[in-house]
Amino acid sequence: MSEEPRRRRAPAMSADDRRKAIVHAALPLVIKDGANVTTSQIATAAGIAEGTVFRVFKDKSELLASCITEALKSDEEVERIAAISRELCLVDRLTESIDAVTGYLDRMWGVMSALRDTGYQPPAHKPGEHKGPPLEMRRISQAVAELFDGEQVRVDPEHAARLLLGLVFTNRMQGKGMGETAAEPAVLVELFLHGALTRGGQDE
Repeated sequence: MSEEPRRRRAPAMSADDRRKAIVHAALPLVIKDGANVTTSQIATAAGIAEGTVFRVFKDKSELLASCITEALKSDEEVERIAAISRELCLVDRLTESIDAVTGYLDRMWGVMSALRDTGYQPPAHKPGEHKGPPLEMRRISQAVAELFDGEQVRVDPEHAARLLLGLVFTNRMQGKGMGETAAEPAVLVELFLHGALTRGGQDE
């Protein structure tokens, strides 16, 4: 009888890949439980032993800091916006971009709010760090600006993109004093491009 072929073991994950897998498993739990999430919960979600978490992260605080860094990354949203077909009309292009930006804001603010509400203090900014808009938001803004290419706009496309994103940010602010509802992306684009007045209410 011939021996049954031995199963090949899958190559072991690198430490960097393991860190990424753990962070991705942790993010939904952090949004739900903030800093109260346990490393045991995270390990279960990642399908690993709890000890594996501490082989790639010094402690839970470092893991939470990595979750913040991951939540702030905009690679996926920038790629999604860049992939929007230029054959679409401007309204549809901007509507798709706002949908991507909204998802980014919800993820970022979800993580930050949950951690803040459960007492976690993120690491302070280092002296000399850039104090302007964070790099990831500048990348998103640039991607949105490129959607205005070929259009007749009253301001520079980069300025138009910043104004539109400001409207998107304000729209996502909810809670006490800010209202409990948010406008859909298509409504925001309509307001941005054509204003809040109906045609009958505009000055002749």
